[in-house]
Amino acid sequence: MTQALIDIGSNSMRLTVYDISEDGRFKILFREKIMAGLAGYVSGSILTAEGIECACGGLIAFKETLDALGIGNIAVFATASLRNISNTEAARNAILSETGFAVDVISGEEEAMFGYAGTMQELEVSSGAFMDIGGASTELTVFDGGKILSAASIPIGSLLLYREYVKNIIPGDGSIKRIQKAIADAFEQKYRFPSDGSNPLVCAGGTARAALKLAKRMFDISNECYSITMEQLSGLCRRLSRGDREAMDMVLKLEPDRIHTIVPGLLIMQYVCHEFKTRELIVCKYGVREGYLCQKLLPTMNIRKTVN
Repeated sequence: MTQALIDIGSNSMRLTVYDISEDGRFKILFREKIMAGLAGYVSGSILTAEGIECACGGLIAFKETLDALGIGNIAVFATASLRNISNTEAARNAILSETGFAVDVISGEEEAMFGYAGTMQELEVSSGAFMDIGGASTELTVFDGGKILSAASIPIGSLLLYREYVKNIIPGDGSIKRIQKAIADAFEQKYRFPSDGSNPLVCAGGTARAALKLAKRMFDISNECYSITMEQLSGLCRRLSRGDREAMDMVLKLEPDRIHTIVPGLLIMQYVCHEFKTRELIVCKYGVREGYLCQKLLPTMNIRKTVN
């Protein structure tokens, strides 16, 4: 069975196509990404007509690819991109009319739980915390003994912080201080961190994968390593925050689409790591899409962990 899944995020839109075998194993056949930046089309609390057209354009491009390959099993879901706006239903109806796709807008708690479930298809970690930093929200899940203790979505993300506090491409000292305050304020209002810490901290999503890629290059970390120490994260933040030319050139080479959002994203990551009192981040390639696949689309199947 072949299943296509489209994730409409606030920063990027992603298509993933899975091959699912009869015994419940899945593997990723291919991925495509469009950096739509939908959070940038929100005026007040409304996703503008231009933003809706941008989303439709991305979906139509993905549909053309899938049609050419003869893939008909397609599911579409949206996270904060459509959840954190006041015209959600109008946007969903417009997208349905334009593309034929009925978009499932998942809640913040669902996003956090799906993200955790997705990472557990890759890892065997019984206790700790999970984080996914998106363009307009950050999801956190605390788990112990393989059971979820809490799942929350904080309405702050890398693209929203960039739009609100950065005038140029790279934030200056004043912008960084304002971003750090906004992050602290958002979490203090919405989330209470466990007092005893929750090690390890597992992280999924584009910001985490970009951070790992950059840290590997900056600190000569082995390609087989999928974790970042707090010292490495602090060093990465420090060099990028001060606009180090060599470091920024590295971003342009490795993650050019994130040149404007990488610093805000890293500052969220640094804050959460500090509050969780963790010593290292484990970065996963699986996340909310794999969790959605296993728990929403194929809940009756015994999905097995699959290593790609």
